[in-house]
This record gives sequence, structure tokens and C-alpha cells, in this order.
Amino acid sequence: MKKTFKLLGLVVFIFIFYLGYTSYPKLDLISGFSAKSVASGHFIDNRPQEMIENGDNDIDMIDLATNHIVESEKYATASVYGLQERKAIYREGLGVTLVDSDFDETKPYEVPNRTFIKNKSPFPYGNNEPKDTVFSDVDYDKLNLAVANAFDVEDKKDKRTRSLLVIYKDKIIAEKYDTGFNKESKILGWSMTKSITSAIFGVLQKQRKYDIYQAAPVQEWQNDSRKLITTNDLLHMNSGLEWEENYSTICDATKMLFMSQDMSRAQLEKPAAFKPNSNWNYSSGTTNLLSGILRQQFKTHQEYLDFWYSALIDKIGMNSMVIETDMVGNYVGSSYGWATTRDWAKFGLLYLHKGNWNGDQILEESWVKYTAKPTNTSDGKYGAQFWLNAGGKFPDVPREMYYCSGFQGQMVAIIPSHDLVIVRMGLKEDPEFDFNGMLKGIIGSFKK
Repeated sequence: MKKTFKLLGLVVFIFIFYLGYTSYPKLDLISGFSAKSVASGHFIDNRPQEMIENGDNDIDMIDLATNHIVESEKYATASVYGLQERKAIYREGLGVTLVDSDFDETKPYEVPNRTFIKNKSPFPYGNNEPKDTVFSDVDYDKLNLAVANAFDVEDKKDKRTRSLLVIYKDKIIAEKYDTGFNKESKILGWSMTKSITSAIFGVLQKQRKYDIYQAAPVQEWQNDSRKLITTNDLLHMNSGLEWEENYSTICDATKMLFMSQDMSRAQLEKPAAFKPNSNWNYSSGTTNLLSGILRQQFKTHQEYLDFWYSALIDKIGMNSMVIETDMVGNYVGSSYGWATTRDWAKFGLLYLHKGNWNGDQILEESWVKYTAKPTNTSDGKYGAQFWLNAGGKFPDVPREMYYCSGFQGQMVAIIPSHDLVIVRMGLKEDPEFDFNGMLKGIIGSFKK
């Protein structure tokens, strides 16, 4: 009997040791995600901690974290059963940064200079409310039903849409928000931020300050085959560099977002697995490398911080937007852009109007076409940091549609033939949320 108990005890010990060995590294990511999410949601959008925990952090494993907000010092911490505590700090103008023990919180830092133009015109080109407009070619009963069907009823969590906005011919024809959200709510776009990063290159291209077809200016690549990688390859996720993006486990992407001090180097340090322009591989590391390349184009860090807002974001009135930075001051261009639903829609309208914003040509029309042209190795699903429907992912939606897309189902859809921009923000993505059905229903509300 004693031998049996000893054997059983040994088995239990081995099991616990194995569980701890395999799970402990994940705790750093769990507490990191949770601390960052709580701090950003609270300090950027004024959400209560409970709302964030029941919404943004209602994810397997992430919900194991215990969070604590320190209001007076503007930071949040999180740990899992008291282990691997992480800290995320808020700084006005820079949003929230997940920091490590080496980070010097007393060090002075620069913030972007913002320009908030007061314009009494109605949305989208001014600060006033949009004018009520009724279109004879819209069946509003069908439209309102399609919009309502995108939201949960009662206490269900099947669809988890937070906001849905439909703009037709520059006019809001449908707008709905879930409980706790409204037109002023800033919502994280996750990878929709990649499309913002792409647009910054478009601005520089228009100003003739950057050539995307030249080799990427990365000094560390000059003595090996990576020197052949162009910025065009990077924009198309077609560099051939190694990268793993799987948010259900410890991977290159999660280590970068929740452990790296300098996120621009995560992809830079990866070896080549394929020749450039021969293998499409989605990579948030690539976009943060692009953000680092953008930083190199300016003489000072202050100029880099200012340019994103002065040349694009504030220029089209996306005044609610905040793009957060990593520990060394790079914009996290892959993932950390916050804005109201209406401001996300303004970005879609810029592309719908071929780069023109109320008479100001911010992007060249050729850049917009470039953005929506399929990468030759993506089967028609990806362009230049935008997703495409060219391959028919959504079978009941025009193939010309292209869109910004983010983790948990964020979308800015641009449908030129229908003069439409559709924004959906939420917590479930395809296929759990039926994007094809939502888009089909909205488009179907237009009378033929």
C-alpha cells in the first residue's frame, strides 16, 4: 500500500511539475495582456475595471488574472495567483505602455503635438452632428433589421458587437451601440492600426520623401540575402522572413506585444525562410518593423511622433485617435490604435474618396489602388496592410471590397461601387461572427 501511495505521489508531483514548467511562461503573457488591457480601457476610454474584465478580458486564460488600478498614479497591474505581476502605465498623448522592471518611469518623454481644428460643418468633415438625410434608394426597415441582427439580445454573448456604423454618400444612415458604448467611446482597433501605418508611407510617397520599391533601410540585413527585401515586400507581408502569429500560444507575436522593449526589432532579427515576394505570411512584427523604418525618416523622435497626426490623423479629423507606443517610443503600428467608431469611419472615407479629404489630396489615387491590389501570393485576400475580398472570402459581398481588420472582429469596410463605408467594432470575429451575413444584409437594403 505504501508503495502505491509513493508511486501515486510521484505521479502527482511529476504532473504538477510538468504543468508548472509548461504553463509558467504563459503567466507573463496573461498578466501582461490583462494589465495592458485594463490600463488602456480605463485611462483612454474611462471604462470601469469590471466592464473591462467582463468584456475585453473575457478570454480563456486572460480571465485568470487579478487586476488592480492605481488611479492617482495612472497605472494598472495584473498577476495570476500572485505570480508574474506586470505593470502598464498611462501617459497623456502616448496612451498605455506595458513596462518591465528595467523601464525608467522617471525619465522625461516626448509626446505628439496635436491640432484639433474646430469646424462647424456637419460630420464627417466638421465637428457638428451629421444632417438627417433620407435616401429614396434605401429600404430603412431592411437596413435597421440588418444592423439590429448584428447585436446580442438580452444577456447572450453570441455576437458581441459593440458598435456598427453605416455611411452612404458621406451620410450616416445607420448607427447603433451596445450597452455601455456610444459615439464618444474610444475602441481599440487592434490590427486595423496596420492600415494607418500603411497610410503614413502613402503620405511620404506622395511627398516624394520615400520610395517603397527600394531595399528596406535595415543596416543589419546588408551582409546577407535579406538586403533584397524592399519596403513594398514588407507592406505586402511578403518579405520571406520567419514569423509565427498565433495568439492562442506563446509565439513571436505575443512575445513581441507583451515582452519586447523595442517592438520594431522583433521581425528585424528573424532569418529569411523564403525569397522575397514568394511567400505571404501575416506578421505583426513586420508592421512594427515598418514603424521603426518610419522613425528613421525623421531627424528627431519628436518629428516622428508629430508626423502621424499632423500629416494624416488630425488632418482628417480623427481627433479621438491615440496610437500607443512601446517602451522605446515607437508607435505600435501593428496593434494599438484607439479611436471612436465615427473616427475609424473617417479613415475609411479617405480611401473611399481615393485619398481625397474634402478637397485635400492626402494620398495619391495610385496609392489607394496599390493598397487594394492583391499581393501575388495571398490568394486575393491581402493588399498593402489592408485585407481584400478579391478572393471571395465573403461570397455575398462585392469582390472589390477591401477593409481594415483587427483581432476580435474590428472592421472598416470600403465598398466603392456602393459608395459605402461600414464600421463594426466587437469582440467576436469571423467565423464566430457572421460578417458575410451582416454585410449582405446591409447591402441588400439598397433598392435596385
